[in-house]
Amino acid sequence: MDELKTDVLYFGDNLEILRKYIPDNSIDLIYLDPPFSSKKDYNIIFKEATGERSEAQIKVFSDTWTWDKIAERTYYDIVQTAPPDVAMLIDALHNVLGNNDVMAYLVMMTPRLVEMHRVLKDTGSLYLHCDPTASHYLKLVLDQIFGPTNFRNEIIWHYRTGGVGKRWFGRKHDTIFFYAKSSNYCFNPQKEKSYLEHKYGFSNIRIEQDERGYYTDAFMRDVWSIPGLRGNQPEVLGYQTQKPLILLERIIKASSNEGDVVLDPFCGCGTALVAAQKLNRRWLGIDITHLAIRVMSKRLKDSFSGIEFEVVGVPKDVTSARALSLQKPDGRYQFQWWALSLIDAQPLGEKKKGADKGIDGVITFPDERPTRAKRAVVQVKSGHVHVKDIRELKDIASRNAMGIFITLEPPTREMRTEAVGAGYYHSPLWERDYPKIQILTIEELLAGKTVDIPLPNPPFPKAQKIPQKEGEQLSMG
Repeated sequence: MDELKTDVLYFGDNLEILRKYIPDNSIDLIYLDPPFSSKKDYNIIFKEATGERSEAQIKVFSDTWTWDKIAERTYYDIVQTAPPDVAMLIDALHNVLGNNDVMAYLVMMTPRLVEMHRVLKDTGSLYLHCDPTASHYLKLVLDQIFGPTNFRNEIIWHYRTGGVGKRWFGRKHDTIFFYAKSSNYCFNPQKEKSYLEHKYGFSNIRIEQDERGYYTDAFMRDVWSIPGLRGNQPEVLGYQTQKPLILLERIIKASSNEGDVVLDPFCGCGTALVAAQKLNRRWLGIDITHLAIRVMSKRLKDSFSGIEFEVVGVPKDVTSARALSLQKPDGRYQFQWWALSLIDAQPLGEKKKGADKGIDGVITFPDERPTRAKRAVVQVKSGHVHVKDIRELKDIASRNAMGIFITLEPPTREMRTEAVGAGYYHSPLWERDYPKIQILTIEELLAGKTVDIPLPNPPFPKAQKIPQKEGEQLSMG
């Protein structure tokens, strides 16, 4: 295994990435916010041409697990190859739970947690973010992998947002398990302002009074009251599972120092990576969906001027693009989202209705006077193509400004002739003609060619610019 590279985004299965790229004892801090086995679908919400948040959204991942051949094969791999205590636990849980969705979730998580323990330095720590759905099972697994004596805290994140139950108490917290790899772990105690109801009875603590009451500058405890994100906040990017930046800053300040390496193997929209970059840590992020990689890349570039990082696992040539399209179970959609990213188009999702049926993505741009938003519709094909595909796109594009056809396979002469026959779209705002139907191959896009359209609107909200300062560490002294 080569020397560890940092400031890298990896596209792919984190189990494979951990085994292939991450050496033993190389990571200082791991934060993971994995699926919770919540039986929900989670979406990303896009932006309208006006800049407002859209009702349009696409499913990023489905947090529903089923016992299938993959789960069964993984279970047998754990029993045969995992550390003995872990293998015994998973076997015992399987005997109790049987072949159900909870067990499928646990066999997905267990080998990944084993690998995370392997890559942590002896001074390193792991923070696993979950909710009550499966937290009790996950703690059993963590105890076996890390050892119960290395359990440090069950942190309660109280976020105060969310619905109120009519037949139960309002559910307004998540759990974050904090484990160290050894007793020689890095920890920088953090302080916070804590409200005291009355000043009497606290003679051993220096109390400062302000206009809101009595406060003390106390060391942080294991219940964190941090508001969750709301849709109208500038920090929000439309990613449903996005966590507040301040939450990740607190974890990273507490359990790492400047220059340390932070890993998020389920990094979603990249909040842990942004916090690490802000606090002068090195970082690694892994995600299995190209949409997440795309959102993270844009967020990092928006947040930090001149930032440099590498993206590993996305296609670099036609051969790797074809391999992505053939991956099971969802390679076709991953290829589609990746291809759309090459022209900065917004995906439309797996199901299209009405006039959008047959469209894989759109690019919006301002046009006319007064300015109105127009659309270029996009189709992506990874398999065999035919002139009828262009005719179908022409029909859809007749109700829009333009049509873009992205193909992995070379187009036929008849396809190009049909596209040229569609004529031009005239832009009154830009006073230019643009080809009504444009065909672009993956090979051309990888070589730098792009669409010929008026200045497009960005499909994702722009992340806030973040000043990168020195990470300040609080100590007992």
